[in-house]
Amino acid sequence: MNDSAPEATTPAGEEAVEAVDEHDPAAPAPLAVPRTPTGNADVDAWLERLGDADHLATDGHLEVYEDVHRGLRDALTALDARPGPPAPSPPYGNRS
Repeated sequence: MNDSAPEATTPAGEEAVEAVDEHDPAAPAPLAVPRTPTGNADVDAWLERLGDADHLATDGHLEVYEDVHRGLRDALTALDARPGPPAPSPPYGNRS
């Protein structure tokens, strides 16, 4: 006795068509996280770059995140490197 279910058959010459799921949970999907402009063009450009990850599979996100992190770090470093006003010189009598 065979307890297995009988195999589905199709009429001769007809191919079985598998149902295709319209929503593939493994497919890349935009997160739709709003990005508020900061007012700094360099920073805003790097934040927009995060949107590139929306169209990639998960294994591609790391490259985007590392790129954005590097760019934001460089932008912050550039802020520290910009020359500010000159330091005041000591009064005439206090030179060491």
